[in-house]
Formats: sequence, structure tokens, C-alpha cells
Amino acid sequence: MWNLSTDLKPTERIALSDEIRLPRPDQMTAPGVQHHFCEHPGCGKHAGWGFARPKQTPHWFCFEHRSEGERYL
Repeated sequence: MWNLSTDLKPTERIALSDEIRLPRPDQMTAPGVQHHFCEHPGCGKHAGWGFARPKQTPHWFCFEHRSEGERYL
């Protein structure tokens, strides 16, 4: 069993390999509903379809223009 000092701040404590590491607040999306709007020129409707490759910025489209999002996959 490891004996970790309680004098250390949480950020100074050494993480063990079996500990769960939560994302830092600067890496998280703000809580609540995220509102996205269609990226088709002149549309501006609510966009419920997001398209992106891993670690890329998502592009959002409405139901009518969702086929345009395929190029971002």
C-alpha cells in the first residue's frame, strides 16, 4: 500500500496507474445545452448533425443540408 502524504496539494500528488484521471476544466465543454447552427451559406437553422474526424473541429448542418457534412468525415 502506498503512503501518500496529505501535506501535498491535489495537483502535486503523484497519480497511481489505477487512478481515474478526469479531464482538466480547460479541456471540457461547458455544461448545458450546446446550440449549433447550420453552416450552409444563408441557412442558419438549428443544426443537429455534426461531422468531424477525431480531434478535428466539428462542422454542423441542419436536416436539409446534412449531406454536405459527409465531406468532413
